[in-house]
Amino acid sequence: MTTQRLSLGKKGEKEARVFLEKSGYKIVASNYRTRSGEIDLIARDREVLVFVEVKTRSNTMFGSALEAITPRKQRQISKVAAEYLARYGFTDSPARFDVVAVTIEHSSPHVELVKNAFEFSYG
Repeated sequence: MTTQRLSLGKKGEKEARVFLEKSGYKIVASNYRTRSGEIDLIARDREVLVFVEVKTRSNTMFGSALEAITPRKQRQISKVAAEYLARYGFTDSPARFDVVAVTIEHSSPHVELVKNAFEFSYG
């Protein structure tokens, strides 16, 4: 991955974090990694544990950020979420998957939140 793409991704995650906090979410973890993959942000939205995938684009020439959340990516995120829930004893807690799409064109970010963007799809 190029330095430019990494920088864009970090900017997108920062924008997503600020947006979520302003929306009432409480961030509990960032860049949670296991052998199975990574979840960008884990947050609480009231009583619900939310696993957040952040996708950032500099334009929509190759599709929107939301289109990048493929079924394969959903399965990977679900697997990491299941590991997190088991590890920290949240197996009976309500949880969901949100996606934050960030488009940064001309240094101006546009942030879009999709709550409950996909269902648990591991296993």
